[in-house]
Amino acid sequence: MKIGILGVGNIGATLTRRLSEAGHHVQVANSRGPQTIDSDVLSTGAQAVEAADVVTDVDVVIISIPLAKIPDVAHLIAGVPPGTVVIDTSNYYPLRDGHIEALDGGQVESLWVSEQLGRPVVKAWNAITSQSFDAYAAPAGTTGRLAIPVAADDDADRALGMALVEETGFDAVDAGGLAESWRQQPGAPVYCTDLSAAEVLAALAAAVVTRSPRRRDLAMAVIAELTADPTADLGEDFLVRVNRLMYR
Repeated sequence: MKIGILGVGNIGATLTRRLSEAGHHVQVANSRGPQTIDSDVLSTGAQAVEAADVVTDVDVVIISIPLAKIPDVAHLIAGVPPGTVVIDTSNYYPLRDGHIEALDGGQVESLWVSEQLGRPVVKAWNAITSQSFDAYAAPAGTTGRLAIPVAADDDADRALGMALVEETGFDAVDAGGLAESWRQQPGAPVYCTDLSAAEVLAALAAAVVTRSPRRRDLAMAVIAELTADPTADLGEDFLVRVNRLMYR
């Protein structure tokens, strides 16, 4: 497939490498121009392009930028043909994104993103830390392989998202429609807690919508305090350990 990836943060960079390594034609862009994209991101064959070109002639567009920046790329998505699948990896953190009234009022993040872009989206790769995503990819059938939930309203779009998740080295779990994707938002038991497919299903079912925002903000406060000391040796799995403690 032809895949355009908008954003080369930690998740976007790993997606670029994995999907091009899997044999897809991948083009990637950021807001600063192709010359600023590290050669390591392109090491498996992806091509760096301008942001205006990353959505041109592709089967899939993956948006991997901070949620607050989503409205800024709506004009790029506006010209994408209806048959192109749009996948969103973002999450809402008021501490980082500023307060968004609709989300603070309880609107599901994926539905808000869909409204901003003016088209349906697939929600994937949002519920795993960048460290785990980079480190724990494994072949299908591997014992203990980690899983990632995928939500979308269209069955075919969700199936495509799940197939791509599998190609990046993780079991894909059908998380249903976007209205239920709050179950994989920050603060929910499945969010960035490194679970198997069976555990992901159980965690999705165990989510309580009123708890997640409070737990998300509490976890962020804990993380901010503990990471304020630059000399602290918190370990590579620090975020996962905090999330397991706070969310499950």
